[in-house]
Amino acid sequence: MVKMEQSINSSENIFSSYNHGNFMRTKHQAVIFFFMLINFLRGQGTSGTDAKYEYRNLVDLPTAGILDKGSVGITTDIMPAGVLVSKIEVGVFENFSFGISYGGNNIIGRGKITGYKLPGINVRARLFNETETVPAILVGFDSQGKGEYDKTLNRFQIKSPGLFAAVSKNFDFYGYFSIHGLINYSLERDDNDKDLNLGIGFEKTIGSRVSLVGEYDFAINDNNSKALGDGTGYLNLGIRWSLGEGLTLGLNLRDLLENKKFASSSADRGLFVEYIKAIF
Repeated sequence: MVKMEQSINSSENIFSSYNHGNFMRTKHQAVIFFFMLINFLRGQGTSGTDAKYEYRNLVDLPTAGILDKGSVGITTDIMPAGVLVSKIEVGVFENFSFGISYGGNNIIGRGKITGYKLPGINVRARLFNETETVPAILVGFDSQGKGEYDKTLNRFQIKSPGLFAAVSKNFDFYGYFSIHGLINYSLERDDNDKDLNLGIGFEKTIGSRVSLVGEYDFAINDNNSKALGDGTGYLNLGIRWSLGEGLTLGLNLRDLLENKKFASSSADRGLFVEYIKAIF
């Protein structure tokens, strides 16, 4: 009996020691995870006064922002009709980036998934960095349009920028206020509207993590008899929130002026997700 009791006590001690060891390991892992989570949540994306990265687009219009050399950016737009468009960009050299994108209809929701005809290509080169007196100036090419694809007119609902030049300037104004200008020439011309196009936009920071963005696309290249727009242009607004290290979430409201000829009498609601990471 004594030996049995000693054996039982010994087993209980081993079990207790094992449980204590597991508890301590779990406790240490929880502490490590907690500090990793805090560090992640303290990180910044592209919005707010503490933004770590530059905007490359507002809602749809390009800006003069660019990825840092060695950084990778992944962005996703989720739009009505189950449209999803994703893009990956790489800061290849200082002030030069390259990206590819792809999307389709009914990727979210129901119905047959219809992918876009071709992937999009995005190339950016910043000619001048911003100074106190001079705005940043960038030239680029982006073949990725957005929204549903019209096979008859061989164009996207929102035309791709095509060849473009953008300028951006930041100002100190209760945080930061930036203004943006764009001139572009889309290669989607089968609707016989081959005009140059113009766009303007802004970003206003709201605290350290949140920004309000807005743009007006004059849509001069989308206002003839065969076009999808009726000539009032596209007014878009968005809000951006830096959730964590390199991660930015957003909500977009497109076409507040109801410029589309074939649409309901309300703005399009969409989601925006972006993640940026330095890899080399």
